[in-house]
Amino acid sequence: MELQGTSWIGARRGTGGGGEWKAVNPATGEELEPAYIGETEKNVDAACRLAEEASREYRGKSGAEKAAFLRTIADEIDGLEDEIVTRMTAESALPEGRCRMEKGRTCFQLRMFAEVVEEGSWVDARIDHADPDRAPVPKPDVRSMWRPLGPVVVFCASNFPLAYSVAGGDTASALAAGCPVIVNAHWAHPGTAEIVGTAVRRAVEQCGMPEGVFSVLFGKGVDVGQALVKHPAVRAVGFTGSRRGGRALMNLAAARPEPIPVWAEMSAVNPVFILPGAMKERGEKIAQGFVGSLTLGVGQFCTNPGLVFTGTEGRGAFAELVAAGVAETPAGTMLHPGIAKSFHEGIGAMSGKAETLARVEGNPGANEAGAVVFGARAGDFLADASMAAEMFGPASLLVEAEGEAKLLEIAEGLEGQLTASVHATEEDRALFARLIAVLERKAGRLVYNGFPTGVEVCHGMIHGGPYPATSDGRSTSVGPRAITRFARMVCWQDFPDGLLPAELQEKNPLGLSRIVDGKRS
Repeated sequence: MELQGTSWIGARRGTGGGGEWKAVNPATGEELEPAYIGETEKNVDAACRLAEEASREYRGKSGAEKAAFLRTIADEIDGLEDEIVTRMTAESALPEGRCRMEKGRTCFQLRMFAEVVEEGSWVDARIDHADPDRAPVPKPDVRSMWRPLGPVVVFCASNFPLAYSVAGGDTASALAAGCPVIVNAHWAHPGTAEIVGTAVRRAVEQCGMPEGVFSVLFGKGVDVGQALVKHPAVRAVGFTGSRRGGRALMNLAAARPEPIPVWAEMSAVNPVFILPGAMKERGEKIAQGFVGSLTLGVGQFCTNPGLVFTGTEGRGAFAELVAAGVAETPAGTMLHPGIAKSFHEGIGAMSGKAETLARVEGNPGANEAGAVVFGARAGDFLADASMAAEMFGPASLLVEAEGEAKLLEIAEGLEGQLTASVHATEEDRALFARLIAVLERKAGRLVYNGFPTGVEVCHGMIHGGPYPATSDGRSTSVGPRAITRFARMVCWQDFPDGLLPAELQEKNPLGLSRIVDGKRS
């Protein structure tokens, strides 16, 4: 495919006017052709108006029609795999194997959402029949289900150029809900975005979907994103990135004349607690697993273990094992200069507060990062909230806590997290129970005797957590429950059967599992 460097605004190409830039290979510094042209507010408006128009038709598509659309998108991406991987490796410095794996995950989740909407019970259809003879007042016929919100803006993530980007989880779940999508492509991997965006546009045409059901817009600064969030046609936002970026979008959305939800995944340090029995029984194995989790993908995962809490017994030997493992792990290239700069600033700030236990030097000028592990005592950690700040990359802080009370105090003071992990044995059970009771309030996913990196795409997964891990701790950005972020509940009272959605009609033409008069049927 010949890249053109322009947006897709429905079925036509953008005209630009918002500045030009080229993607840069973070490993070599080489500028990549072609130049990409940012959009103006005029073209943002055009994309939003097309999406608003498309919403009227697309919201009425059946589960089978939406499923066919999602599967066609996956098929089109599969057909472009080699082109995607070639460009993605050049724009991100990610190895080919990781790129192919992420392509597979992207297509898998598209097909999983297709199965969910085709089966249809995600709408949670509920029916309460009328009782005209009820005294003292008759009971009306009441029926409800989830319905799509309308056009959704999706911001591409920098650390997942496919799975959290143009056709990633937010886009898939919004389309599954019945919402048109306008993508704000990430400036660091525009070529990857253009290829995947073209695959989606092909699927739109093949499936006969309304033109405005999908657009992808380019822009290097904040202008395009801000204009999208402010546009009155937009009904919701999906975002994965920094806390600063997420908060900015939340504030913009809240300041609108009609506020809209921003589903933002923002920051987490994913604490790991190693209890005394586990440290004694298998400290060496845990140290090995921790180093592997910390350095995976140069630490550029939202589930990277940024904090580790241990007791005093065995802590010294554990730290030595971790230091040895870190020393054997070479530095790696980060995804783009912005991430590398933030990482080096973060570890620079931490080095003035905590002891450096192990460090592999990376070349900041070459966007490299080496693993760094710091050490501190519980009292110092509790006295300085900034020590719990995220250092996005292969960096973590080991905190030594003197006894059970300190571990529990630390857990109570944590911010909301995507994950929390506990390594324990049978003899740790009493402390474990108290700790888990606290961590259940602090994290979206609890991990037992394991590490948080690796988010399984499945029905039971929750990838979200209390603020600031996400903007709303009731949400997940992975798994079928993600669909309802882009839907709202609607109730029909005393409607004629023929005017009801098929999901709520009396004869249940779609064969859904429904709650009828309080009972699942």
